[in-house]
Order: sequence, then structure tokens, then C-alpha cells
Amino acid sequence: MNLALAHSRARVGVHAPAVRVEVHLGGGLPNFTLVGLPATAVRESRERVRSAICNGQFEFPQRRITVNLAPADLPKEGGRYDLAIALGLLAASGQLPVAALGEVEVLGELALTGELKPVDGVLPAALAAAREGRPLVVPAANAAEAALAAGGRAFAARTLLEVCAHLRGEALLPPATADVAASPVRYPDLADVRGQAAARRALEVAAAGAHALLFIGPPGCGKTLLASRLPGLLPDPSEAEALETAAIHSVSGQGLDLARWRQRPFRSPHHLASAVALVGGGGNPRPGEISLAHHGVLFLDELAEWSRYALDTLRQPLESGRVVISRAARQSEFPARFQLVAAMNPCPCGWAGDPSGRCGCSAEAVARYRGKLSGPLLDRIDLQLAVPRLPPSELRPDGPPGESTATVRARVLAARERQIRRAGMPNAQLDQATTERDCALAPADRRLLERAIDQLQLSARALHRIQRVARTLADLEGADAIAMPHVAEAIGYRLLDRGAPGPG
Repeated sequence: MNLALAHSRARVGVHAPAVRVEVHLGGGLPNFTLVGLPATAVRESRERVRSAICNGQFEFPQRRITVNLAPADLPKEGGRYDLAIALGLLAASGQLPVAALGEVEVLGELALTGELKPVDGVLPAALAAAREGRPLVVPAANAAEAALAAGGRAFAARTLLEVCAHLRGEALLPPATADVAASPVRYPDLADVRGQAAARRALEVAAAGAHALLFIGPPGCGKTLLASRLPGLLPDPSEAEALETAAIHSVSGQGLDLARWRQRPFRSPHHLASAVALVGGGGNPRPGEISLAHHGVLFLDELAEWSRYALDTLRQPLESGRVVISRAARQSEFPARFQLVAAMNPCPCGWAGDPSGRCGCSAEAVARYRGKLSGPLLDRIDLQLAVPRLPPSELRPDGPPGESTATVRARVLAARERQIRRAGMPNAQLDQATTERDCALAPADRRLLERAIDQLQLSARALHRIQRVARTLADLEGADAIAMPHVAEAIGYRLLDRGAPGPG
């Protein structure tokens, strides 16, 4: 047999398209040719495979070798095809059974000694192999990640020799197991936050309806403290949501924390991060912070210090829940259904509107500072709230604590359950037609909202978002219909639309 076929998987965004590794041994002078759009790292696999085969006490075929990575129009990158190429060579030269090789999929980079080194993007490949009904052989270092794929079969191998023994039926590989114990989830308690009743209420509303939230207040008033409590209020992710998020982290190049894969992510990038770091990109596109926060929370502190260009890249993902990165030769799509929580000062010095009167910023400086936030971005932030500086008397440790995370979370879960039963999604994700159906207003409430829209010169998008917030407020109370107090409170959360000077 001079021809063999091995199955592997590429990495394109969070997808793992199938790659057929075809190996042919022909006559002529010894030569090793790789075709099928291989990148430099893939072309270099020729030397890794040669050394691994020789050091494994196999015979490297002294023939004219042609390896085709199909489909030919899909770029191939990394060392993930080393194992498939080596097994194909051994099968084509009669040292392995060709039939057994065609029944599995393999991933792994080879060391010169024949050891298998880990690769990234294993979880998407394991999920794809499970859908195809094929077992997957991975390096032992990737075994726990591959085992997360429900319904799939994965085997862990340390060396090329072990894989060959498995294919011959001499010594079967051990099944991959997720033997990493999940760390207990310990979120900061909301009871640690003193005072700030209005901000705590907005945080609860944001958690209940998955609404975007912006805190505006002077330095040290508790904006970051409040934002860090949001993950503890959110419902636990479903297994499907957790796997989708884990797959993104698997291909990110930053690694997947297996002890925390069932937790909602909380990402807090620095305000000097670039637009590419935020939304993703690069020559070989990788997910950015908004995708790493998928099904979780993205916290942007010092919002007005971010570049306007970087912030405006959030506008489309906030609506669609995904980001598409286009290059001349390819297009990668990453999910980005994140909940935005942001914090900013009211002015450059941070004290605009404070009763102390210490702010020395001119009106022009304040306008320029807030002008870094575009109108379309603010239009997409449902809750905009002032967080004032508290007097020392409210910060005493012996003062009455606020409600705990567990107490508030119980109300959030009840409200979310109502939303899932009604529409199958949180209120913030409702489209226009579903908003009109589930967030219907009484005539008097509609007139109140229309007057507010007219006076504040709000957009149609803001109108629908106010309706969704009002629906969330009604859900928190267990009400079937939206009432006027819900509409009024929802309108009150459009702080910057009202032109308010700050938290004073």
C-alpha cells in the first residue's frame, strides 16, 4: 500500500473543520513535499516527523513522499498535523494498518523524540469529532480539555509509539478524563457594599435582565466594588453555554482554566487596550476580550479614558452578540454575547457635581471629556446611573449591612426564570417584535414614555430599551403587566440622555 489517509482538524475561529491528511509514496529520488496551503510551522513538520519516526525505532521511507492537506483552499497553521502526517507515513509504508487509521481523528505536535506536545483549540476539535462519531486521539496534556466534549470519545497519548500500539490493537490508549476538580465558586458579597441603595438597585436590575450598565461617579465612591459583585448575582451558565465559552478560551492562545470552565467569565481589560485586543483580530484571528467575556461580564473601568475608536467597535457586537473579523483570504466569526458594565468619572478631575465644589473643570473640558463616548454607544447602555460620594457616617463598619448576594440573587433568578418561560431569553436580548409583544404598555404609560422620548430627543432604539428595562422591573416584582412606576424608573436610568451634570 503506497497511499494512506489520516483525519485531523484545523482551527478557524472557534470552529474545527475537518482536514484529510493524504500521504502517497511514489518512485524516484527521496523527497518530502507538503501541499495544501501549509504555513511555515506546518512545512517544518517534515523534520519533526522524520526525527520522531526514526527515534521511535520505525523505518522512515526513502521514497518520494507527497503529503496533501485537504481541502487545499483552507490555510493550515501550527504543529497540530504532525501526528497525522507521521501516522500516514507509517501506514503508507505498511508499518501500520491503514483501516485502523481511517477510524480515528488525531491531533498533536511531535517532539524530535517522538513525544506528543499539546496544541491549542482541542475542545472545538473534540466537539466536532463527537458530532462525526469518531474517537479523537490527543496529547496527554490536552486530555482533560478533550474530555469536556459531551458524547465524544477521546484517548490520551504521550508518545507516537503509544498511538501506534493503539492502532495495532496491542495496547489500547487510556480514555481521556476531565480529572481536574472544579474549584468552588466564591464571589465577592454584595453585603460588603455600604450604602449606595440606588446603585445596588441598578445592579440588581442589570443582573435580572442582562442589561448594559454604566456607573458615573467621583473617585473612590464604589463603582468598581459594585461592578465586581455582578457575576455573583447571575444565574449559573448551562452546560451548552459553558462549553461555548470554554471553546473560545481554548482557541485564544491564553489557555483554558479547567477548574473554572463552568463559571461565567469576568473580564476587566486595561483602558489602554487596543481595539484589536478588545474585539479580536491579528493575521491569524484570535478572539478579543468581548469574546472571552461571552456569556459573562465585560467590565470597562475609566470608560472615558478608552480611545473612542476602541469603544465604538463595541456597538455592533452589543446588538448582534457576535463579531466578524475579515481578512483578505479568510473571515473568522466569534460569539460575543457579553454583558457590559462600565464605570467613569463625571469629568477629568472626577468631582463635577460634588457638593464640596472642588471641581475646577470648565464646561468645555467636561463636554470634551464626555464627548469621548459616542451617542450611538450610550444609546446601547440601558442603565446609566450616578454614584455619589458617601459621607463617612455611612461607611462605618458597625453600620447596618446591605442585602447579601444570596438574597438579591434569589430575586434575580426568579425574574430570569419568568423571562426564559416567556421568551426563552433575557429581556435585554429581545428583538423589536418580541419587545412590542412582551413589553406592551397601557395607553397612559405609553404617553408618559412618548413625552420623555420627545423631551430628551431619544432614538427609537432607546425607546425599546426603556420598555425592556421596565419589563425587567416588573419581572423583579413578579408583575404580569408593566405599570407606570416601572416606566418612570426605567426613564430615570437614562442619566446622560438627560444631560445631568454628575452624581451630585
